[in-house]
Parts: sequence; C-alpha cells; structure tokens
Amino acid sequence: MQGRHTRFPAILAVASMVLFLTQGAVTVAQDAGDAAPLDEAIVPFALPESGPFNPEDIPIENQQAIADWFRSAHADAAAEAFRHWDADEAISPACATCHSGEGFRDWHGLDGSEAGIVEGPIDTGGVVDCGTCHNAGLAEVETVTFPSGLEHPVTGVEAACMTCHQGRTAGVDVEEAIAGMEVDSPSPELRFINPHYATAAATWLGGYGGAGYHYDGADYSGRFFHARPVSTCNSCHEPHTLEVAFEPCLTCHQEDSPEAIRIARQSYDGSGDTRAGISSDIRANAALLLQLIEDYAALVAGRPIVYDGTRYPYFFVDANGDDRADEGPDGLVAYDGWTPRLLRAAYNWKLVTSDPGNYAHNPPYVLELLHDSISDLAGPVGTEVGSLGILR
Repeated sequence: MQGRHTRFPAILAVASMVLFLTQGAVTVAQDAGDAAPLDEAIVPFALPESGPFNPEDIPIENQQAIADWFRSAHADAAAEAFRHWDADEAISPACATCHSGEGFRDWHGLDGSEAGIVEGPIDTGGVVDCGTCHNAGLAEVETVTFPSGLEHPVTGVEAACMTCHQGRTAGVDVEEAIAGMEVDSPSPELRFINPHYATAAATWLGGYGGAGYHYDGADYSGRFFHARPVSTCNSCHEPHTLEVAFEPCLTCHQEDSPEAIRIARQSYDGSGDTRAGISSDIRANAALLLQLIEDYAALVAGRPIVYDGTRYPYFFVDANGDDRADEGPDGLVAYDGWTPRLLRAAYNWKLVTSDPGNYAHNPPYVLELLHDSISDLAGPVGTEVGSLGILR
C-alpha cells in the first residue's frame, strides 16, 4: 500500500477543510431563516454552478496559505515524524498529540472528548493539518502544561506551538533519577533521559520553564523577551511555511542572516571574537561540553562513550575508542556507565542542541546551561575552568 506514504493524507486534509467551509456556509444560510431571501443566502459550493470553466481560474480563499502549508514540514506525510509508526499501523497515545492532527484535537478535547488525554491509538497517515491550528475550540485553551509542571498561559494558536515544541522531559526528571546517588559512581539504574526534539518553546521560557537541569546555587535567565513586537512564535515564523521572517530583524540588526546576529559585547567561548553571531559561541561551548562528556566517561566513569544522533538512545559504548558505537548480540550497545554528574551534563547538552534556533529563542539561558555543565565536568577530568576562558 504505497499510497500511505504519499501526500494523500495532506490532500484529504485540504478537502476536509473545504467541506468544513461549505458546511459552515449551509449552516449560516439555514440560521438566516426568513431574514434573507434565498437568492442572497451564501451559496455552499466550492465549484461554479455552471460551466464551462478551468480549475485554475476558480478563486479559492487562502489558496496561498494552503499551498505554503502543503510544502511545509507540518504537511510532509513522508517524513519520519509521521511515518515512524507505519509498521504498527497506529500511533501510540503518548506520541499522537504532536504527530497527528487527530491526536492533537483529542488531547485538547477539541473533538468532544475529555481534555488532557489521548483516549486510544491514532491511525497513521495523518499530519499536522489545518484543523490543528484553525480549530475554533483552540481559543478556549488557556494554559499549556510543560514537562516541568509549569502551567503557562497561552492565547489562540500559541497553544498549538507550545503544546508540541516543549519536549517530553525536564530538569526535574533528571533530579528525580539521580536523587540520593553518589555523584561520580556509575549506576546500572540510570539511563539517558531524552529531552526529545524541536524544543523551541522550552528554550524560550528558559529558567521559568525549567526545561534544563539547574545546578544548585545557580540562577538562570527566564523567558527571553525580545523587542516589543517580537512576543509570539508567529512574530518570527510564518505560520504556514514555518520559515523565519528575517526582514523585521533588520530594523535593529545589520546582518545578513539570523545566525550572524550578536546580542553581546563579550566573548562567551574564550575565542575573543565578538564579530561572529552569538550562535558561534553556543556551538563552540556545546562542542567543548561534548568533548568533556567523552573525557569524563573514559577517565572517571571508566566506560568510554560516543554520540550518534541518528540512532536512539544516541549515547553508546565505545570501549575500543574507534569513535563508533560498539556492536552487541542485540545491536548497538546503549551507554550503561552513567553517573549522576555525567547524566545531567549530557541531558543539558542534548536539550541545547535539540533546538536549532537556540541562539534566537534564548541565548542567555542556553549559554548558562552549557557553562554550568562544563564547569561541573571540568574538575573531575583535571581541567581548570579558568583556563578555558568561557563566560556565563
């Protein structure tokens, strides 16, 4: 059944939206009753009542928006984000909220069901369709609960963005997992805790949202407030193409791309280069942290580690030091030498690198998480933090 892997689900979503609009027109006409003559009532037809006609000549309201959405990642029915469950022929309730429009509506009770739960597996083949963000009931969603337990107030379509771009875990999950353990002793009870993907909303809310592991005694920047007009997801992202609108940035920033924008006069990565965008500092410190994670795993935990971003759970054993995951009877050997110190640093590294727009969403918070994680690992591996020249 190759058709399941095409864009037919997206085409059906568009057809459903047209049907929804025509049904609404019928309702309006019926509700009008005797107040409006029949010939003045809204005509519920998407096609002309008579021909001949050419399909391309038929005006369709929001045609450009539909075309933009159809070519976006939200409508890509062939993407792993929507095909991962093909073999099961159903999306698990835990995943369906963000990986299908039907699951999203079920979670928020927009389909008439109880809110806060997806009541059963959702059929595969769906995408983030028009009804995900344009459902009238979305206006009644007033808060979105984050993995940290924070209930954040939302308005309108912001509920859709923050429901699905908050990650699946938070720093409190790491705290709970390592509670009472010796900080540098490997524990067979520990497993990697994955923040999940595209965690833009979690990054944006910073310390207020509690997405990262927060080290004792440290303060963390809260929600990143930009210039006054930039206060929502749609302030920067075109809602249908999902592309970043760079032109508004040029009002204050004279650069040629968002990545080239720098918001600080100091160097955070020890390079002394304040000409490059702040994204450069973040990348450098993230690379440094990953190196320290590898050094600590080998020198302190006694179990060399390697990262492979293409395979879950991403961190694997590399006992022979060839920079490749070791193979076992059952496949790649997941890393099993976690100590509390190593786990919390690896969690923060994955959280930061899971948001490709971290330099715009909340650079102060991201740099703080990286700095504190680097500082925590440096001592045990014999590195003097001051010699690195990094700043918080």
